[in-house]
Amino acid sequence: MKLKKSILNISIGLALATTLPISIVQAQDEERDDSMLEEVIVTAQKTEQNLQDVPMSVTAVQGEVLDELRSGGSDIRFISGRVPSLIVESDFGRVFPRFYIRGLGNTDFDMNASQPVSLVYDDIVMENPMLKGFPVFDMDRVEILRGPQGTLFGRNTPAGIVKFDSVKPTEELDGYAKIGFGEFDQVSFEGALGGSIGNNVSMRFSYLHDERDDWVDNRPGLVDPNLILVGGSENGGGDLEEYSEDAYRIQLAYDGEDFSALINVHGRDMDGTARVFRANIIEQGTNNFVPGYDRTIVSYDGNNAQTVESTGFMGKLEWDLSNGMVFSSITGYESVEAYSRGDVDGGYGAIFLEPDIPSGPGFIPFPAQTADGIPDHSQFTQEFRISNSTDSHFWQAGVFYFDEHLEVDTFNYDDLSDTVTGYATQTQDTTAFALFGQADFYISDETTVTAGLRWSDDDKEYSAAVPQAPFGGDPVPEASVNPSDSNFSGNLSISHVLDDDTNVYGRLARGFRAPSIQGRVLFGGAITVADSETVTSLEAGFKKDMADGRARLNAAVFYYQMNDQQLTAGSGSANVNQLVNADKTVGFGFETDLTAKLGDNTLLTFGLSYNNTEIQDKDLTVSPCGSNCTVLDPAGAIEGTVSIDGNSLPRAPEWVSNLVLKHIIPLDGGANIVLSTDWSYKSSYSFFLYESEEFQGDAFAVGGARVAYETDKWSTGLFGRNITDQDKLIAAIDFNNLEGIVNDPRIWGVDFQYNFF
Repeated sequence: MKLKKSILNISIGLALATTLPISIVQAQDEERDDSMLEEVIVTAQKTEQNLQDVPMSVTAVQGEVLDELRSGGSDIRFISGRVPSLIVESDFGRVFPRFYIRGLGNTDFDMNASQPVSLVYDDIVMENPMLKGFPVFDMDRVEILRGPQGTLFGRNTPAGIVKFDSVKPTEELDGYAKIGFGEFDQVSFEGALGGSIGNNVSMRFSYLHDERDDWVDNRPGLVDPNLILVGGSENGGGDLEEYSEDAYRIQLAYDGEDFSALINVHGRDMDGTARVFRANIIEQGTNNFVPGYDRTIVSYDGNNAQTVESTGFMGKLEWDLSNGMVFSSITGYESVEAYSRGDVDGGYGAIFLEPDIPSGPGFIPFPAQTADGIPDHSQFTQEFRISNSTDSHFWQAGVFYFDEHLEVDTFNYDDLSDTVTGYATQTQDTTAFALFGQADFYISDETTVTAGLRWSDDDKEYSAAVPQAPFGGDPVPEASVNPSDSNFSGNLSISHVLDDDTNVYGRLARGFRAPSIQGRVLFGGAITVADSETVTSLEAGFKKDMADGRARLNAAVFYYQMNDQQLTAGSGSANVNQLVNADKTVGFGFETDLTAKLGDNTLLTFGLSYNNTEIQDKDLTVSPCGSNCTVLDPAGAIEGTVSIDGNSLPRAPEWVSNLVLKHIIPLDGGANIVLSTDWSYKSSYSFFLYESEEFQGDAFAVGGARVAYETDKWSTGLFGRNITDQDKLIAAIDFNNLEGIVNDPRIWGVDFQYNFF
């Protein structure tokens, strides 16, 4: 019955997405060529293509829309829910984003965690999670590639890819300067300037500065006026949710007759606070906030800090050889140092310290204040690729090499003295090598067959030790593991042109994620290794231009089966994270993307997706919460555990929808008034592998709006983010108390932009 209901929902959703908006579009004047939608060019298959010709589910978000969505200093999480089947979240704040596509993601918060969604920034894969939060600025477009991408992009892409492409240098003088001001003393500046510097050489310099003061007050003194914080301030203190961030990108481009080169140097420096955890804000037996909850107030007795510094380099060299052959070399280097510390119990004191030391808010069984840092990291990548294009085919083949060194430190602190009471170290070295090839065969003018195959070899060397054990325990000597695997991934697709406006396609794809390691050994946990996961995906879709080019509808249905899926079990009552493999996970659903000009001056973008996921493993059990929550799963075979067989994946809402509506009011003299609003919606979802009444997020929609006055040279606007001031539980910590994480409040602001050209 559940399957039938889901299929019915898919059918209804496709019918609504296909019919309702198009009737509006068809009522418009069909003779205005200037009202046609522009062609969207993407590089989803490492070559420039019209979006409508790519035989897979892809969404591209252009730079102008990105600028509006990230108004008010939003970090990379602003794209969450902005396209079908995409969710982005973080338990760390502005760093360490975790991506989910079609329900597939990874809730692991370790600094060496891998994800099934890969992030590619200007042709370079960002493997470490601390690299993935690089700010989005001076951006040409973002492409979301759904489904396995193992052929051209390799391991760790079984769910898909989020691909960022910045604005590239040109010989034309081009640039802008934009400054904005918002609530909580938020100030942002973004600018870019580029053009020719002679002899076929051009450059572009881009810069971003964002800062915001704290909007959360730390007030344990509300409970006890004599309580003194670790930092020494009485009756509260601490600057929470503040940050200051700078980022830059310098690009040099050479464009010769048979040779081109692009050099990209970039960096980031962020200083702020980590995510705010809030003790006992969930009402037991529900997922409602407790009476008296206030988003702007917490009660900590620990410190909170976060810093990230990263630098990177990309060099892309291309030679045009004879007979349509092109040889490409792409070299990348990334390095990041990071430190993140938080009061994980979300409160102050502990029940066993009373009456000498008070505790709260609510029941605090034990204090927990920890930090993780990356003192040393380096990532080197090298790809050589050769391609050939003729009237009958297009093919590309190459080799790829990846080398990463990572060191992680973990600290435990005493809440009263602020001294380090526990210390653990981790070291991980990863090397990967791959051979790949893909070809498009033009069977006829209407039919193209694409086939690709990749062989990957992955090897990790990992060690962990506890030189200083917490709670007076004995040090733990170094232990090591060395997992490795070789695997094949690939794809086979066929696309067919039904008419000048309609393409249909089918795609079979296989991907895998290399073995992962987790070593939360500081608190007695063991080193755990998750074996490689593999996924097989079937997808079918159509891409159609309608209403004489004034509307574009793309839709896809899919089914996948993932074997040995890597999952993170923890922390729960055991307060220990560990990796496990689920025997099988299946998922199915659909995605639709609609772009339509409802009139000469009105543009609508609408997306809708449905993702049904199910873990299928009768023997897989996990420890549930250690915070007196109401568990909904049956007891497992092992005492103190519950079975998660049949559960959906965590952080995986079934429904995701987005809408952007923009209307231009022309004025005399060439100026315009521009009105726009954007909305994203996601349905309810569970925070953890097990299900409970408390630890789940409600369905909710969040919206933004903007009113602007624009000319060719400058613009000024009023913007709002989270304009309905939604206050929702979006994540939780489950080992200590009924602790939650909430979304940011409403922000209003103004900005001004001047264009150089």
